[in-house]
Formats: sequence, structure tokens, C-alpha cells
Amino acid sequence: MMTVSIVTYHTDEDELRQCLESLNSAIVSRIFIVDNGSEERLRLFVGGFDKVEYIASENVGYGAAHNKAIHRAIADGARYHLVVNSDVRFEPGILVRIAGVMDRRPEIGQLQPKIVYPDGRLQPTVRLLPTPLDVFGRRFLPKWLMRRRNERYLLSEFDHSRELNVAYHQGSFMFLRVDALRHTGLFDERFFMYPEDIDLTRRIHSSYLTLYYPSETVVHCHRAASYRNLRLLAIHCINMARYFNKWGWLRDPERRRVNRKILSDINTD
Repeated sequence: MMTVSIVTYHTDEDELRQCLESLNSAIVSRIFIVDNGSEERLRLFVGGFDKVEYIASENVGYGAAHNKAIHRAIADGARYHLVVNSDVRFEPGILVRIAGVMDRRPEIGQLQPKIVYPDGRLQPTVRLLPTPLDVFGRRFLPKWLMRRRNERYLLSEFDHSRELNVAYHQGSFMFLRVDALRHTGLFDERFFMYPEDIDLTRRIHSSYLTLYYPSETVVHCHRAASYRNLRLLAIHCINMARYFNKWGWLRDPERRRVNRKILSDINTD
């Protein structure tokens, strides 16, 4: 049995409909919609879907909202939990197949499939653990100056055709083993949004495989809002600063060790 959580905030209904249709799978027992906007129109809309439980919430942030659902998933005795964005869609059979992989390989604590744009282009979701230069340089320094650094950070030399144990999974689709969450903890609620996915994945990575699994593919209608909206850019920078306060700015031995291992694995046939 698995559960799913989607966090919404003034979310487009058609976008959410496509996501919920993707989740129409016998393996899914409950879908939690945690609405950080507490909109009546959304409550009425999701009421027409099977297995959906609507949770009205203040805007507590992305990770904290998912935690409300994950606590209920744990109480339900779920084996797996999927954190997914409302702008993601996929073929429903993917969930059964991924759960089968996790059943056969208990060393996997978290799995992320290949993620593509609607036109089929690959999204660069397989990345190194970021340094401050990777995060802030990409936003504030000239592209030509950061080109080689960005290629390294985004693992541009990796062809994305084979599995990779990587410590950074994008938050748009995180297939999680509930026992791993019990062991490592849930999303860190100090992060309102953005680095909570990096933080959770690297914690799970310390005890389990956090696997990039290209045999399955999902579509993510990614919009990179923080690059266009000054308020979201400020939130992004503030929360990334909190992330580096937690793990280390210049000195982060785990980051150094993990990134070296990932680069070594990429260069090993």
C-alpha cells in the first residue's frame, strides 16, 4: 500500500486533474491534498475524485505541508509514500512498477525516475550536492563565468541512461520508503520552500540508496518561478542560506565525500 501527497497553493484545476488522473492506480490507498491556500473551490473540485482527502492549511511552506500528510501516511501503515507536484503527470502503471523495484531492493530508501519537459527534453534533476557558489553563482554571476561550474554541478557528462545513487532528488517526484522516513525524519520545516528536497534526500542517502532510475519517465511542466519573481527569488536565497547554515558553507565534509563518489561513479563504466 502507498499514499501520495500534493501540496497546492492557488493551483490550476486542469493541471491538478491531470496529476490526479495519473494517480489512478490500485496500489494507491489515499491521496492527500494539502491546500496551503485553503480555497473552497479547490476543496469542492477534489471532492469529485476517489481516494482523495483534502487538508486545509495555512501557508506553512512546502515541506511542512507534506509532513502533515506523511504523518497520516505513517499512521495508516503505508509502505511507500509519493511526494509529487501538481504539475507532474505520468502513466499510472509506473507506480506499481516502481513499488516492485523497491520491494525487490530494500536497500533503496528513495527513488526518482527520469523527469522530462512536456516536449520530451530531459530536465537536469540529477545533480551534485550544491555549494554556495553553485547556488548563488548561477543566479547572480554571468552565465559565461559559471558555464563550466554549472556543467559539473548539473552532471552534464552523465548520459542519464543508467541508474545512479545520487544525494539530490528534485522535489517534484520523490518515491519514498516510509521506513526510511521513520529512520531519518521527515522534511525539515525550517525551510519554507526550495532546499527541503535536497536536505531530505541527503539524509536518506546517508543510510539508504537514493536512486535515479531512468527505466521510468514522468513529465514535469517546470516553470522555474524563482527566476522570474523577485519575492520567490528572495525566499529561495533566504532558505538556501538556512540550508548552508545547517550543513556548512565552505566546510561540509559529507558534501565533499558524496560528490566525489558520484563523480567517480559517473566515470566508471
